[in-house]
Amino acid sequence: MTTLDDHEQPAIPQLAQQRRHMAHYGLGTAIDLTLFGSDTGDYLTQATHLIDQYEDRLTVNRSQSEVMAINHAAGQHPVQVSAATYSLVKQAIQLSQQHFGFNTLIGPLVKLWRIGFDDAQVPTQAEIDARLKLVDPFSVELDDQLFSVYLQHPGMELDLGGIAKGYIADRIQDYWEAFGQRAGMINLGGNLLMVGNSPLHPDQKWRVGIQNPLSPRGNAIASVKIGPCSAVTSGIYERHLDINGKSYHHILDSKTGYPRQNDLLSVTILSKQSIDGEIETTRLFFAGQPEANWGIDRDDLYGAIFVTKEKKIQLVGLDRANVTLLDPDYEII
Repeated sequence: MTTLDDHEQPAIPQLAQQRRHMAHYGLGTAIDLTLFGSDTGDYLTQATHLIDQYEDRLTVNRSQSEVMAINHAAGQHPVQVSAATYSLVKQAIQLSQQHFGFNTLIGPLVKLWRIGFDDAQVPTQAEIDARLKLVDPFSVELDDQLFSVYLQHPGMELDLGGIAKGYIADRIQDYWEAFGQRAGMINLGGNLLMVGNSPLHPDQKWRVGIQNPLSPRGNAIASVKIGPCSAVTSGIYERHLDINGKSYHHILDSKTGYPRQNDLLSVTILSKQSIDGEIETTRLFFAGQPEANWGIDRDDLYGAIFVTKEKKIQLVGLDRANVTLLDPDYEII
């Protein structure tokens, strides 16, 4: 029998390409985490703990969380929360006040429609009008000294669902990079974050699939060759209510109280930070088309991909040579 010196380890062939994978359920979705070249699965396990801890603080799908404590106290008193929760809530409020489509006070409308749940319904106009009075992002008091949040009117509700996944994905990347992990993939139910350079291809680029909006998840209509990035999609296919011959998707417009109507099936944003992908998919989905000069002054926004109901794919900020069409039913214009 031979023994290894304390400083010797058996060589693992092509270690950089060896993958460790962990499946998890959280944030209301199936989660997949992958690391390449890691000598331990501990970083995957700790990432799932991070996800669970953030969900415990931020969820509105349980009766107890820091965000639900804020909601329960609406119209009564401020609620002090942790620094992380306060920072994310403050960012969400400031974004909501810009009125580009994102509104973190959308909670009363989301719970009225219940799209994606078994008891989803088409509400009456009177019910919608009543909820529209409760979605004003200027009716919130923030205290930077106490980390407290106060919703001024009873019935108001924060909902961080439009930003939380991106925030959490970025925190997982921070954690992995802090421990020197070189490459990995974070998939939070369709929110993708590709960490480091890809060890799977000689050019070290990732291949990011663009979801077919009319097919089950996992079916791609195109593939983008790109470096480290986040890929986030807003689409009408994820959750919808079909009733009386009409289909209502889950992206609600806080100005009208109804699902936002336009010619788009989806918008995908490729960006450095996943939270920016969340923000910009909402911005461009509500715009309904490419915005003039979008991303031109930001080097952390890499590109946008619009998919229309006519099955046209429009690229913004991306080199056509790096995009491969996979479905002949679609056309890149």
